[in-house]
Amino acid sequence: QVQLVESGGGLVQAGDSLSLSCAASGRTFTNYAMAWFRQAPGKEREFVAHISRGGSTTNLADSVKGRFTISRDNAKRTVYLRMNSLKPEDTAVYYCAADASIRVAYTETEYDYWGQGTQVTVSS
Repeated sequence: QVQLVESGGGLVQAGDSLSLSCAASGRTFTNYAMAWFRQAPGKEREFVAHISRGGSTTNLADSVKGRFTISRDNAKRTVYLRMNSLKPEDTAVYYCAADASIRVAYTETEYDYWGQGTQVTVSS
């Protein structure tokens, strides 16, 4: 089992920055690729960013490229999402997820563990 706890969400204005953290406990953190997803009201959960087990490879959704950065600190068992130039359409509950496979997974069904989510609200 892997337990994931997100933090760092909040209410910001358009153009602001925000950093999310996801702390993992349980099984060996480096056995898992990590990702961030988000779900806006009335919409399906969507992929935001993925980082490989060692942190050397990252993938971002087109909608956040150039604005968001995913990183991880394996010593701290934590994955981060740095969000710059936030837009109202970034408003959503943000979830981190862990995947035991080595491939890049873009759909939520491919992930093994999920956090409870943290709300990000961007006002215009």
